[in-house]
Amino acid sequence: MSNSHQPEVRTYLITKTLVPENQETPIHFINADIVSKRLFYRRNHFPYPSFASSFYFLPIEGLVHNPKVFSLQEIYSLPSKTIKVVLECSGDKRELFKPKVYGEQWGKGAISQGIWKGVPLRSLLEYTGLLDTAKEIVFEGHDYGERPDSNQLFSFSRSLPIEKALDPDTIIAYEYNNQPIPFKHGFPLRLIVPGWYAMASVKWIKKIIVIDKEFKGPFQAVDYVYYPNKENDSGKFPVTTINVNSTIKYPLNRNLLYSGVYEINGIAWTGKDHIAKVEISFDEGQTWDTCQITSSSEKYAWVRWNYKWKALKKGEYTILSKATDSKGNVQPLEPMWNRKGYGYNALDSIKVKIE
Repeated sequence: MSNSHQPEVRTYLITKTLVPENQETPIHFINADIVSKRLFYRRNHFPYPSFASSFYFLPIEGLVHNPKVFSLQEIYSLPSKTIKVVLECSGDKRELFKPKVYGEQWGKGAISQGIWKGVPLRSLLEYTGLLDTAKEIVFEGHDYGERPDSNQLFSFSRSLPIEKALDPDTIIAYEYNNQPIPFKHGFPLRLIVPGWYAMASVKWIKKIIVIDKEFKGPFQAVDYVYYPNKENDSGKFPVTTINVNSTIKYPLNRNLLYSGVYEINGIAWTGKDHIAKVEISFDEGQTWDTCQITSSSEKYAWVRWNYKWKALKKGEYTILSKATDSKGNVQPLEPMWNRKGYGYNALDSIKVKIE
């Protein structure tokens, strides 16, 4: 019989919760630099919003000289910017913390990358101007609901300090990979804050408000805060820039392999500038070999890397990967433990057995 009608084998998202929908990217099987909308991880605190109207406007109000309501057409007509960006949930790899922490138990797939197109936020703010007292800019999403710690209704809202908001790479995006942003990823308008964990990139933007103090919404003051102490809140600080990190994609953890030559590969990324090198160890980190970076090293994007491994001796191996960025940040041996489990970036580690 001919074998020409092999059924197609597809990758799927890995379901964590259904309502709200939280699904992980099958990151070990993504071999491209661009993740399709179908496989882009989904992170929600609330059910999806429903829009009452097909007319969509974006108001900018608060401490501005000229409050203004932008139509989608106006935003589409302004000079645009296109950026390849890693979006990583700050809870990515949460299940790896020891001792364990509570929260969505993400594995290594709460991360995706693609090409976002939109208008720099600063271009919109040129129309409204900012008062001298302006300190932060709040972005309110259309998604809302109850939180476990309160029976009040809250919108998903976050703020940026003025300096980050005015960064030319902070954009109000309307396209993902040359298509309108998929509804589940924030259509029609999504804030994209490159270099910061993705909670900052508010979806379904409803309005933008300029304020003169620190924003105290629960997704800023309670969640997305590092609490290094188990018992109290001392030493807490906000989650912002993505930590330098790497993930081994092949081989898979606990693979059984025959002796031979293997190409170990993976990705590495950082929120600070770009990845400078990736190293690999087979002896618990006593010695390190340099990997080959096989994709161009761009700000805000992950790099792909590989290493040819002559696995000739039978036995069990621990393989570690370690990324260093251009600012000298290096993945640590242990993550910074914190009560809510954000920012995990310890050396990636897998075990394989050669038979």
